[in-house]
Amino acid sequence: MAKPNPLQEQLLKAGLAKKSKVAEAARAQEKARHGKGPAESAEIQREAERARLEKVERDRALAAEQKARARASELLAQARQIIQDKKLPRAGDSEYRFTADGAIRTLLIDAEQRKQLASGAIVVARLGERYELLPRRAGDQVRERAPDLIVLDHGQPSDAPAASDEDDAYYAQFKVPDDLVW
Repeated sequence: MAKPNPLQEQLLKAGLAKKSKVAEAARAQEKARHGKGPAESAEIQREAERARLEKVERDRALAAEQKARARASELLAQARQIIQDKKLPRAGDSEYRFTADGAIRTLLIDAEQRKQLASGAIVVARLGERYELLPRRAGDQVRERAPDLIVLDHGQPSDAPAASDEDDAYYAQFKVPDDLVW
């Protein structure tokens, strides 16, 4: 047993404390020195560990979200770079109209480019506020990275439902002029 400190000795000599109380206080001090605390500290430690685990999980989720945003930004930058590098020169006086963002847009193209657009060999992609013509291969690369940048692609199947035979028969009665250019 540990030796009582001078104050405890004085209290014992004066008769103000009992020897059992001094021994109990000495044992409590010894336990505190060796890190053996009461059961309350175990509950506090469990609570602290749970809070630490929650913080680690929140940090992991935030890191994953930041990584996903950085990856999306990187893919968008790659798509823009592909459009910039692979865009086709537009040298024509014929207007080609298409819809994008709920509005009708116009590009000046030549007859060969019009045929390639109709066949799907060329696609139209958005680059900022402009629209550029891309070869099919470059359009596919852009679609892999940022599909919303491809505005017009006649080579891809559309989401519109197929026309029925009844509709074809009805519209066959209306003649469309051969020289109509939309």
